[in-house]
Amino acid sequence: MHGEYKVPGGKLVVVDLDVESDAADPAGAAGAIGVLRNVRVAGDFFLEPDEAILAINRALEGAPADTDAPGLAARVEAALPEGTVMFGLTAEGIAIAVRRALAHATDWTDYDWQLIHEAPQAPALHMALDEVITAEVAAGRRPPTLRVWEWGSPAVVIGSFQSLRNEVDPAGADRHGIEVVRRISGGGAMFIEPGNTITYSLSVPTALVQGLSFADSYAYLDDWVLGALGDMGVKAWYQPLNDIATDAGKIAGAAQKRMVSDSGGAVLHHVTMAYDIDADKMMDVLRIGKEKLSDKGTKSAKKRVDPLRRQTGLAREAVIERMIESFRGRYGLEKGSVSEDEMGRARELAAEKFGTEDWTARVP
Repeated sequence: MHGEYKVPGGKLVVVDLDVESDAADPAGAAGAIGVLRNVRVAGDFFLEPDEAILAINRALEGAPADTDAPGLAARVEAALPEGTVMFGLTAEGIAIAVRRALAHATDWTDYDWQLIHEAPQAPALHMALDEVITAEVAAGRRPPTLRVWEWGSPAVVIGSFQSLRNEVDPAGADRHGIEVVRRISGGGAMFIEPGNTITYSLSVPTALVQGLSFADSYAYLDDWVLGALGDMGVKAWYQPLNDIATDAGKIAGAAQKRMVSDSGGAVLHHVTMAYDIDADKMMDVLRIGKEKLSDKGTKSAKKRVDPLRRQTGLAREAVIERMIESFRGRYGLEKGSVSEDEMGRARELAAEKFGTEDWTARVP
């Protein structure tokens, strides 16, 4: 079995292993779990002293195959020689690579990625396109897709489970001509202005995140973005669960939705980044409570978000192009489009679901 995991902000960890029947149950009774054998950890990380890699392999040898990632990481930590130093590597990263091997996870480069970057769309249609495209990936009718959004009008996008009245001031939204829509994923409200926002979606097969915890999958799916930002001079990191942050403040928030199908299912992972922001307008439209800010180390929502325009000095279009090229350089990416059938279904969903009061106010 073979598993790979790119430690967010670090290096690639590769694990090869076998699973054999437990010696205590040589007959391999029905329901037997088995143990790890012939474990070999490798990668482009840095590790001192040299013998630490042998200690890691020995620590994992014989571990029950159903040991969870924290349990595997604990075995690794306990076995490391005194004074071990890891660069681009963590015990947790090794453990996740093991779990991905056991789960037969796929890798980014196993797929032919498609890019969708088309004309501006209405907010409700964007919500619908996310659902339709991810369902197509789940059914195996569409390749894994990176979709970069262009917004046709300003909006507030609230999470699937948020209370409409708690998140949005309707008078403020009306005053500024801002449409309110609800997405299918969880998470918090996002304030959108077309020229000030960068939004993208990843619709990926579930196999790509197999062996990852829900929390780990967020950072894993956005590691390429951290690399792209780094190339633009922005040192960014993932702030659990779903924020991309810098020393100057938050620059993006992510959300996910899982879809199940007979073909294995898919994950919708989408991110909204603040290229620029009208903080006064945002505060006039969103109701951001003190409790929400209490764990962010700040008293003001204005101070929470630090736009990419200031941090990069680049035009919005240049930031997007550099992000796309970063993805293409890592994994390959071919230009695609929304099919007529997909667009037709998305328009129906926008009219019958995402553009309706029943859906938007389903949590009043």
